[in-house]
Amino acid sequence: MHFFLLRYSALWLCAALSVAAPILAQLDTLREFWWAISVLAWLLTILGMHDLIQTRHATMRNYPVIGHIRYLLEKSRPAIRQYFFESDTDETPFSRESRSLVYQRAKEEIDKRPFGTLQDVYNDRYEWINHSLAPSKIVDQNFRITVGGPDCKQPVSLSVLNISAMSFGALSANAILSLNTGAKIGNFAHDTGEGGISTYHRTPGGDLIWNIGSGYFGCRDAQGHFSEDHFVANANLPQVRMIEIKLSQGAKPGHGGILPGSKVTAEIALARGVKIGEDCNSPAAHSEFSTPVGLLQFVQRLRRLSGGKPVGFKLCIGHPWEWFAIAKAMVLTGITPDFIVVDGGEGGTGAAPIEFVDHVGTPLREALYLVHSTLVGLNLRDRIKIGASGKIVSSFDMARVLALGADWCNSARAFMFAIGCIQAQQCHTGNCPTGVATQDTDRQRALVPNDKAPRVANFHRNTLHALAELLQAAGLHHPDSLHTHHIAVRTPGCDVTLLSTIYPELTPGCLLTGELPSKVFRMGWPMANPESFTAIAAIDQESAAMTA
Repeated sequence: MHFFLLRYSALWLCAALSVAAPILAQLDTLREFWWAISVLAWLLTILGMHDLIQTRHATMRNYPVIGHIRYLLEKSRPAIRQYFFESDTDETPFSRESRSLVYQRAKEEIDKRPFGTLQDVYNDRYEWINHSLAPSKIVDQNFRITVGGPDCKQPVSLSVLNISAMSFGALSANAILSLNTGAKIGNFAHDTGEGGISTYHRTPGGDLIWNIGSGYFGCRDAQGHFSEDHFVANANLPQVRMIEIKLSQGAKPGHGGILPGSKVTAEIALARGVKIGEDCNSPAAHSEFSTPVGLLQFVQRLRRLSGGKPVGFKLCIGHPWEWFAIAKAMVLTGITPDFIVVDGGEGGTGAAPIEFVDHVGTPLREALYLVHSTLVGLNLRDRIKIGASGKIVSSFDMARVLALGADWCNSARAFMFAIGCIQAQQCHTGNCPTGVATQDTDRQRALVPNDKAPRVANFHRNTLHALAELLQAAGLHHPDSLHTHHIAVRTPGCDVTLLSTIYPELTPGCLLTGELPSKVFRMGWPMANPESFTAIAAIDQESAAMTA
């Protein structure tokens, strides 16, 4: 009933008027008025029928006739918006500009702009990359890195920009098809999210990073515990290039989640290895390990079971001593992951409690710097690659985190924009107007993979091209040449400095010799226990150590 009364209401009204108006013209004295209404109604009805069959605009396929208002609003941006047009709750300059940038690059439109920056460069914090008077010339703009440490038998050539973790179940089948087909076209990777490997991940054949969360979806037994047999069956698929253990995510670290049984369809049940109609639980913690050493042993176990594919983990940094405990466990056991993905607390496309969205999880820059610096201080940085995710949309977003120590970037929201997301913020309701984040078959039919997949590839290619232009302007030849001294920042107090003064590079091996270079290391390092995530020192000593 909702489908007919709301989404198609404008089309039904126009169709009814197109029939009724000629009749009223014969009965009423205002004949010219009703004939004009009839002509208008017929034109709008034809427009609505065209909306239903066209494939480029998902909003108009889901909301024929009335959906055109969304595109008028996109240009005029009045104060009043309907819920399926654009949400006011996230209508910040960041969200507007980032959506506009992605749309332009995905649709192969000109992404140039006259009249200078939109930002007030003298207010608040402002950042820029310093250019060179001797610009470089980059021939190959398909920037790639090799992921795979000394224990990896199947190293992977990975693009420096890939699709971040978003599960089938959170995203629609057509959204997954579009993303993976785009990844196949552009030769970059698609993180599955913790919802398992669905048929929509497999069909296009794009490279996959298999994300394994605490629910062990796709590699679990009937009781929800890790199953080696199920893991081997998926891990040895040629399409699965890397395996990522999800410890926490930026959207809601330490929270866990549950997919109600009412939303567990046959397809979702098949991908996740659960029963149709039963609640699908993702606990806050893993059951296969409970200590830092146990985590690394699990990494080693998965690497062996997968035939030596790159295995790593993803986390949002919380208590620093817990990350230090993992780092100490690497030294103690000699086991290192092939990669670590750092998810910033500001990231996340999924719905989460407001407090978690705003106040839980370390922001990406500080978290990335901490992970990078720790590995440098332990002489492990050359063994482990680092990925970064958290509101990364533009090539400058990429350049900044690459300068801070990342080897590659993952983006979720940008690729959602590329397939048509308008940030209606209806993801958790199932009423997504563009068919991106819904399991409603009627709504998701509006998203046509054959149209959206090329946009995914376009955005990837054009963003790497823009990154190459930044590197050329800075006189560099590859993203791995970026360092913190290439990025300048003006703080709100009008002090201009380089990121290298805010985030200084550690001396290689300093942590092995007992040198603790900053307050966070002086406080957290002595508290870290490789045998436990519980801090060694009493919690009430933390504040004293921080101010020492």
